[in-house]
Amino acid sequence: MLRGADLFKRFVQSPARRFIKYAFDKHLFATNVTISLTLSGIGDILQQHHNIIHQQQHSWDRARTRHMTCTGVTVGALCHHWYVLLDRRLPGRSLAVVLKKLLVDQLLFSPVCLTVFFLSLGLFRGGDWSTFVSDVWHKGWRLYAAEWIVWPPAQLVNFYLLPTKFRVLYDNSISLMFDVYTSHVCYDKKIMEDD
Repeated sequence: MLRGADLFKRFVQSPARRFIKYAFDKHLFATNVTISLTLSGIGDILQQHHNIIHQQQHSWDRARTRHMTCTGVTVGALCHHWYVLLDRRLPGRSLAVVLKKLLVDQLLFSPVCLTVFFLSLGLFRGGDWSTFVSDVWHKGWRLYAAEWIVWPPAQLVNFYLLPTKFRVLYDNSISLMFDVYTSHVCYDKKIMEDD
């Protein structure tokens, strides 16, 4: 007869290890994109739910969630390749290397990522070039300023402690609450009127 510890090992621990190896070693790109699109969609659903509770919105806008979810595909793919490239160009985990990665990530990649996000969102919504430029200029700056509060401490942990294959998972876990804020910035009527 199997004991509790043996049952746990056989039916939980071993399958979990096999899944992690399969997802994060064999199919890392697909895993990263799937994580990103899932959490982008969840972030929008949470934001809309908040709006409905506070009577700022009448019902769930499925098209909006679909658009935000689809941006997770482009941003997830971009982040996957970025972290691989960053670790190739700046290998190591010394404090000096981690600080270089952090600065390059914030000063170079963050604006690129936000631009790709707004370009993707505009394409999925069927927007025009002037709307894209306006969104990047007005909403992008608001998000970029907020990123300076959230991401430097988060990326210190990411670059110092985590192997490359777990970076997008960690990034998206932190990003879930930021995705709620991103959805707010992109769709809040008051922000749109102010801009």
